[in-house]
Amino acid sequence: MGIDTERIEGAIRELLIGIGENPEREGLVDTPQRVARMYSEIVSGFDLDPNEIMQTQFNEGHQEMVVVRDVPFYSLCEHHLLPFFGKASVAYIPQGHVVGISKLARTIDVFAKRPQLQERMTSQVADSIMSGVKPQGVAVILRAEHLCMAMRGIRKPGSSIITSAMRGVFESSARTRSEVLALLREEQG
Repeated sequence: MGIDTERIEGAIRELLIGIGENPEREGLVDTPQRVARMYSEIVSGFDLDPNEIMQTQFNEGHQEMVVVRDVPFYSLCEHHLLPFFGKASVAYIPQGHVVGISKLARTIDVFAKRPQLQERMTSQVADSIMSGVKPQGVAVILRAEHLCMAMRGIRKPGSSIITSAMRGVFESSARTRSEVLALLREEQG
């Protein structure tokens, strides 16, 4: 899927006219190009393959929980095209082979950099790691603030939306689920 920057530029010119602005005004003359470049960056997740990201794995014989927490992400609400942003935490229990921690963060970015729903993104990250790493289980928790809720409509800035996806042993074992949730609640030192 390619980004059609010319089409975006035309749409932004029309948007500016639609809100009563003059797209030829000094401060706005380059806005369509800037917005097209911005969208090329913030929806670049379509050009990335999460399966390729998970290719680099290491056979360490490790079968204990691995947690990466508070990974910042920025996404775009597909309903209003306004940002939502927050932090993601991922835990997995390998079956002998591990994936680099940066690969988990990159997987989050693949799905964040698309028009998105937080609920869907949470599941996509979990399913991608399950498919790519084949661990005993995966837990993904996203906490985000949605500007579509903060600056329009109900106008409740500071509200957090929390979503989770549990797969494998995190879904089937209450003890394992409790352990990961306790680790994710711990204050950082």
